[in-house]
Amino acid sequence: MGLESKKGYRAIAKYLMVSPSKVRPVADLVRRKTYTEAVAVLEAMPQKGAGMLNKVVKSAVANALVQNKKLDEEMLYLKEIRIDEGPRLKRVWARSHGKRDILLKRMSHISVVVDEIASMGE
Repeated sequence: MGLESKKGYRAIAKYLMVSPSKVRPVADLVRRKTYTEAVAVLEAMPQKGAGMLNKVVKSAVANALVQNKKLDEEMLYLKEIRIDEGPRLKRVWARSHGKRDILLKRMSHISVVVDEIASMGE
């Protein structure tokens, strides 16, 4: 059930320096909403992940408008949002007595698929 098999217009942002667990609650708020509602919600949120997700959503809509000139922004909704985990940067954190801890800096891959509202019931 990959993104390739689905109808719609998509955009992907990879290797974003934000933890997937912090972006997923933001994505849950806008999933299956219309484009205008989703952008309004994302722009009002203070989280770093909301800004990143907003850019990917706008990119997917721009891709849709380039590929189909008859589309209007109000006719689009967010069909699918996936927040996948990217690679982890491992950093060393010094501790007492010459010991260390590993600090994992997690990355995210954000995939957004937008589609026309007419095909929302499918």
